[in-house]
Amino acid sequence: MQYNVTIIGSGPGGYVAAIRCAQLGFKTAIIEKYDVLGGTCLNVGCIPSKALLDSSEHFINAKENFKEHGIDITAPKVNIKQMITRKADVVKQNVAGIAYLMKKNKIDVHTGVGSFVDKNTIKITGKEGKESTVTTEKVIIATGSKPTPLPFASFDKKRIISSTEALELKEVPKHLIVVGGGVIGMELGSVYARLGSKVTVVEFLDSLIPTMDGTMGKELLKVTKKLGMQFYLGHKVTSIENKGKEVVLKAEDKSGKSIELKGDYCLVSIGRRPYTEGLGLDKVGIELDKGKIPVDDHLKTKADNIYAIGDVVRGAMLAHKAEEEGVMVAEQMAGQKPHINYLLIPGVVYTWPEVASVGYTEEQLKESGKAYKTGSFPYKALGRARASMDVDGLVKILADKQTDEILGVHIIGARAADMIAAGVTAMEFRASAEDVARMSHAHPTYMEAVKEACLAATANRPIHM
Repeated sequence: MQYNVTIIGSGPGGYVAAIRCAQLGFKTAIIEKYDVLGGTCLNVGCIPSKALLDSSEHFINAKENFKEHGIDITAPKVNIKQMITRKADVVKQNVAGIAYLMKKNKIDVHTGVGSFVDKNTIKITGKEGKESTVTTEKVIIATGSKPTPLPFASFDKKRIISSTEALELKEVPKHLIVVGGGVIGMELGSVYARLGSKVTVVEFLDSLIPTMDGTMGKELLKVTKKLGMQFYLGHKVTSIENKGKEVVLKAEDKSGKSIELKGDYCLVSIGRRPYTEGLGLDKVGIELDKGKIPVDDHLKTKADNIYAIGDVVRGAMLAHKAEEEGVMVAEQMAGQKPHINYLLIPGVVYTWPEVASVGYTEEQLKESGKAYKTGSFPYKALGRARASMDVDGLVKILADKQTDEILGVHIIGARAADMIAAGVTAMEFRASAEDVARMSHAHPTYMEAVKEACLAATANRPIHM
């Protein structure tokens, strides 16, 4: 079995890279250790979590908002078994779609653990130990990442759980303790808060979603408190113990004052780490740097025919970032000259309201000494938001003080995940805040908040505030 390109890993980075390679005329193979394609994102990450987020949002709307809309129903009940079943069906459909795309593009799929024999030979070890090899001109490593445990509390997958187990719970927790107020913790915490769980978040830093603009974290804190979620910010977890039917967490604040929390589950969501075990990187002279595979600006490793993309290399651990890198590597192999502007890869938190950001945060601009101006506009001033009862949130625009070029777009509010694409587009074409403010935006829409925030940034002259 000889190939032009072999990809190890079939997540968003891997399968997209494989498709682009095939489109460009390369004989392509993909190696996946599990029986299903799609990696973490499709199987135990992005897709299933969004399925549960949507189900829980439907439930809380039926429970709390339908009556206001003039829809009278008997009190809804949570059927967690059906929610998990629906989630599994969504995953199944997406995975089947990836398998179809592999066949359509004539990509060979090999199931098993791929490891290097040398830079042009990869051994594939199947479940029952059966081994085979492929030879290849080039390789793309796209093995993704896995949840990071606390050093003193490994995942027991019963009471101390990762996001993977949180997506498979057979009951709604009475009290879910969440360690980590980042994207995963806030998304899954909000799922179970909507379904009736008491949810307590313990975060080491002083703000939620700390990699995003500070305003977003403050607003998310406000809106999730409305769900009844409780927070201990600036607290360091010191121990987590599974006591059988409950889990006990201890933490302390910066002054050393201790707290103790008891719940039936503890979700540890402090981040993810690159998954490189079993690759045999030593066979090809690749040494890890802080757990990640070092690459150059073209995503090439120390070995001249081996590339790495996605969560195993530097940068944000995002599915769409991995996809862009997969396409870039494939096109470079074909002699093209693609590029990625990493500043303009958006980040999204799929709580409700959603949070989405692209570009610089205000904290980054302050730290760099860049002269900037800001404009914001609240959702509660939007006719569309009032009509849909989605009045929480705002749009924040950061622009260069001299040139008015947009430097950052930050949104918390309904449909922020979709709206951020407009911010990416504007910044890719280096639009000014005035450019966007002078464009016609359909009325009534949530996107009018972006126009108004740009007006506020340009000349402090929003129309509707």
